[in-house]
Amino acid sequence: MRQIVVDTETTGLEFSQGHRVVEIGCVELLNRRVTGETFHRYINPQRDIDEAALEIHGITAEKLKDEPVFADVADELLEFIRGAELIIHNAPFDVEFLNGEFDHAGRGKGVVETHCEILDTLVMARHKHPGQRNSLDALCKRYAVDNEQRTLHGALLDAEILADVYLAMTGGQAGLFGEDQELPGYAADAKKGGAAKMRERIETPLIRANEEERAQHEKWLQLLEKESGEKVGALWKRAET
Repeated sequence: MRQIVVDTETTGLEFSQGHRVVEIGCVELLNRRVTGETFHRYINPQRDIDEAALEIHGITAEKLKDEPVFADVADELLEFIRGAELIIHNAPFDVEFLNGEFDHAGRGKGVVETHCEILDTLVMARHKHPGQRNSLDALCKRYAVDNEQRTLHGALLDAEILADVYLAMTGGQAGLFGEDQELPGYAADAKKGGAAKMRERIETPLIRANEEERAQHEKWLQLLEKESGEKVGALWKRAET
């Protein structure tokens, strides 16, 4: 199961009004483990940044003037996210901007949905905590995720925080391992380069469950669907097949 936690920062709220992406941050999860593989780019939007947006992320047009335009990083980004499930908080916002940027760069319409599945953690949180605040900051507080560094929004930092929130919100399996514990080959492959190379190094043994274990697993899936929403339970059932 390969998942990519994604966040973007933009010049304003609506791509249809000419606003553009200024930062992209992606964090890779494999089998619910943070691998250390990321994609992070600043983007020259070739336009001014709204004051309201500037107050949120603090990224100025002056800082971005020597950065690449989206078309220059489009293929690299698509290769990184292709075939993964994208985990995004308030997914319609980021997906609209990414699709708009891919289309503007000549890569076609609806690129994100064509190559990836999408899981919206805001929708998930609203199912799990109806009537409560479900912003990323609120979820950090609820799940005891450290976000003290988040004085301003930043795409990579927010993606890293959302990865921790998502894992905590869906069972916290990452907590079964020590933070300094690594799967064989991960550290070396992260340095040598590439998510594909890291994936090749993972060798997972096949251990079949007995009837009693399968029955217990089915009860767990039913509980997961009840607590986290049908989307999450359906994801696990799809993984089984």
